[in-house]
Amino acid sequence: MGSAEELFEGKPTGLPAPMMRGTAVYREESDPVPVVRHVSGYDQFVEFCVGRRVQAKELAGDAGRLFWFLRANGSEIANDSDLKAAAAVFVGNTLACLRPDAVWTTYEGGSPTVGNGEMQFEVDRLVNALRSADDTAVEGLLAVVTDWAQEEPDDRPAMRPLPIAQPAGVPPYVRPSLPEATYYSDDGAPIPYGHRWGEDGPDSESYSVDNHPERFAGLHLVARALIAHLTAVYDVEVHEDATHAAGLLLEARDVLEAVKVTPRSSGAAPLTFVLTGYPGVVVHAGVLHDFSFPVCGCDACDETVQTTADRLEMLVLSVAAGGYAERYPIGRRRWSEYALTAFDGSGSEGGKSEPVPAPADRLREAEVRLRGVTGGWNPWPLRQS
Repeated sequence: MGSAEELFEGKPTGLPAPMMRGTAVYREESDPVPVVRHVSGYDQFVEFCVGRRVQAKELAGDAGRLFWFLRANGSEIANDSDLKAAAAVFVGNTLACLRPDAVWTTYEGGSPTVGNGEMQFEVDRLVNALRSADDTAVEGLLAVVTDWAQEEPDDRPAMRPLPIAQPAGVPPYVRPSLPEATYYSDDGAPIPYGHRWGEDGPDSESYSVDNHPERFAGLHLVARALIAHLTAVYDVEVHEDATHAAGLLLEARDVLEAVKVTPRSSGAAPLTFVLTGYPGVVVHAGVLHDFSFPVCGCDACDETVQTTADRLEMLVLSVAAGGYAERYPIGRRRWSEYALTAFDGSGSEGGKSEPVPAPADRLREAEVRLRGVTGGWNPWPLRQS
């Protein structure tokens, strides 16, 4: 390829490994996520630019010129699938150069994106949109990209809450026995949930199918077992009332019961369990974050009650052990962030996003509350014998 793919920072590589949507991945600290900022595969677009007497290097350094060029030549690019794919890679690399924290990301069943924790651009869709965009739409997109590029990166250190180990003699949590059943497709074949898809990934039609949600009924048993464990081990107040579901930021439909467990320590994060008729469980942790179990019951995501119970237990036990932190507001967009370190040291997860719409007074209360737990929520106090 010669110098055709030397227009961007660093040596070009392939796309990063795809992540499963709706699945929390606990990574060992020694297994960091590879950072990809320069993806190969755009040489055909460079040749196309040469044929139009345009310097690709100039487009790579000017998102505005690139967008207008794609708009002007969009129909011709769209008629060649290989050229279109190369153009999308070129666009992604250009966006990655606009911010030091911008990276490529891929998801199972989705198109590659480029961005940071606050904004992601789906490059295939962006190329398609520019082809039919009018002047106002192109200018609006450029304004969004320019604002994003000019924002100051969040240079605060990452939140790394450190859970504490339970002292000897504290009874461990034990998962209850979950009901087992075999589920069948319309043609009578057993469905191997958890192992449905091979290397090619989910069937495209499976994303809109939600068969056999009853396989998650055991999550109610797990939630009640966790509540019983927290009550037995920690110094907490437990209040069961369906009205606690109103404390969720997400909408929970068909609420069967809601239980709020509040540790008797102002610096420890409360937990609210909401059991739904789906069947599923939603947990509100701390002040601004809801966690759904399952995240998505569609056939493509292929969750099982066992893997979903793993995540539910990991969240609850890690919060109680002091492995949970929240931060709000972040930057001028006033986003919220959470970090979770597994109670057993197996790994961590986190996320940053615009808060779910909430009353202004609730957001103000959350901001004030989180000022007192800047290093993360405290471990829950143990029940005294």
